[in-house]
Amino acid sequence: MTVQNSSLNQKRREPLTDTQLLMTITICIFFVMYILAMLLLGGGFLRAQQIFDLLNDNAPLIIVACGLTVVMIGGGIDISVGGVTSLVVMSCVLYLNNSGNMFVSMLLALGIGLAFGLVHGLLVSYLEIQPFIVTLAGMFFARGMTTILSVNPQKLAHEGVNALRAVKIEIPWLGYVAKNGNLIPARMELGVIVALLCVIVIFLLLKFGRTGRNFYALGGNQQSALMLGINVKRTRFTSYVISGLLSGIAGYVFMMHTGAGNATNAAGAEMNAIASSIIGGTLLTGGVGNIIGTFFGTLTLTTIKKIVVTSGLNDPWWQSITTGAMLMFFIVLQSVVLSRRGKVKTSRNVKE
Repeated sequence: MTVQNSSLNQKRREPLTDTQLLMTITICIFFVMYILAMLLLGGGFLRAQQIFDLLNDNAPLIIVACGLTVVMIGGGIDISVGGVTSLVVMSCVLYLNNSGNMFVSMLLALGIGLAFGLVHGLLVSYLEIQPFIVTLAGMFFARGMTTILSVNPQKLAHEGVNALRAVKIEIPWLGYVAKNGNLIPARMELGVIVALLCVIVIFLLLKFGRTGRNFYALGGNQQSALMLGINVKRTRFTSYVISGLLSGIAGYVFMMHTGAGNATNAAGAEMNAIASSIIGGTLLTGGVGNIIGTFFGTLTLTTIKKIVVTSGLNDPWWQSITTGAMLMFFIVLQSVVLSRRGKVKTSRNVKE
């Protein structure tokens, strides 16, 4: 009995991993920040619809950030995701406006994303070209192709897709009573469901899939991954394919949300996705990260922007300033937390 109790106590006392610790910090900061916004600013923050609006407006960003997190965990980077998303939006809008089929348009979105993912994966993994250069070229190419397709904004005119866009999931008991006495139910777009499904699938892949464990091993130490028998090139290639596919999905969700194609669609999405991943606890050096953390990192990033606007600072540069300050805060926080944990582990090993 004594041996069993001691083993149970040891299991209970196991410290959180770096990934779990950084994710926990992000979640706590998000809830503290949101509660403070409710107490100090009130207004929309007191309504559940505010959360749903954050999800409705940022479902494409959540999907893109999931793909980028996978690449970053493996020690890579993909800055083409915003350009690919924009190209998918414009391509699908033009196709649908020319009597296109809705199902085929979905395949078109996946095909564009997959094509970029395959090319980036091949160049980075098998030709060993720097991922920043490869994906930078991909970003320029995608943005250029979007402009070639149409310089002018294109409004989605497909009846079937517009009817699907109009569908909202209503939750009456989370709604609020308007001034005229009518009950306004909380509404969530279908794109949010797609984003949440992407989060769940990638979470399960990283948590329980062999490929997910390989991503962490690759990002942690490539030489160790090779010694463990991991196919490094194939693992890195897979991460870029996943990122490309998710960019294609994000483009279609973006189109469903805005109902229009524009050459400036998803402008800055790659930077916001990187920021969301870092805020969520993903390290640029690789090996550490969590999709749940990325999800809350996206919500944290978008909530601080909402707080800035609600506070009356409507000028766009204030959002950029607060985003930069928050990103710097989380980078410093990660560095401090991980360095202190490293010292604690070292001291424990010395004592043992």
